[in-house]
Amino acid sequence: MRRRAFIFGLGFTGKRYAAALQAEGFQSIGTTRSGKPVGEIESIAYGPDAPVLRNLAVLDDATHVLLSVPPNSDGDPVLHDFGDRLAASKNLKWLGYLGTTGVYGDRDGGEVDEASALTPSGERGARRVAAEAGWLKLHEKHGLPLHIFRLAGIYGPGRNALAQTKAGTARRLIKPGHKFSRIHVDDIVQVLLASMERPNPGAAYNVCDDLPSESADVSLYAADLLNIEPPPPIQFADAELSPMARSFYQDNKTVSNARIKQELGVELRYPTYREGLHALLSDYSAG
Repeated sequence: MRRRAFIFGLGFTGKRYAAALQAEGFQSIGTTRSGKPVGEIESIAYGPDAPVLRNLAVLDDATHVLLSVPPNSDGDPVLHDFGDRLAASKNLKWLGYLGTTGVYGDRDGGEVDEASALTPSGERGARRVAAEAGWLKLHEKHGLPLHIFRLAGIYGPGRNALAQTKAGTARRLIKPGHKFSRIHVDDIVQVLLASMERPNPGAAYNVCDDLPSESADVSLYAADLLNIEPPPPIQFADAELSPMARSFYQDNKTVSNARIKQELGVELRYPTYREGLHALLSDYSAG
């Protein structure tokens, strides 16, 4: 049987995952709001302005499905539109849901792992908890081969501190003791592929690197790599931030990534932001 992948949401991570699967011999297709191809990946229109594709035969043929569409104020749209259909699929071998470490909320710097209580701080985190619960219900009732991946802050080509520094949009916010977890997009893809090789339906995985760090440290490192004067320090209390940007600073926790290493055998290509940014440097060092 040919391996066929369907990706709900060919965004920053979804398109990288789809390309990796095609390199592995999968037939990959996904959704975008426009329905336009993403590189060599075929796309189908799906979103607020596109009709719900209830006769999507290609979905019934999928052996592997990735869910990369965030929930909105009405809940998880893919769960609402396709949850029961996916649960009834005879071909589906693996399904991955891309969530967020925001489901753990604020721990005042303390450590969380996959067994920690889900205590989100804000509305976006609460939506993610509800989405996880909805998919888990289908797993428990119908055997949906669900795997949950709680992602830290994602960076990679074109979306990183080097790009911001080069463009002059980086800011060095000072909030001592406040740390963010991060993950390179290619390490996310590596984790997903490892899970497909070692499926464990119902499992959740934290996907982050080994060094949660203050955002100011990352800004300084990016400027040093580029040999550019770093942005001036701004005290967090004095910073003008959008409500969404400020919400990212609500939570302070240390996220354990032990499970992806122990259960999936993952060895991170970029164990800290330093290796990740250094690998991206060639994209920004000229000119």
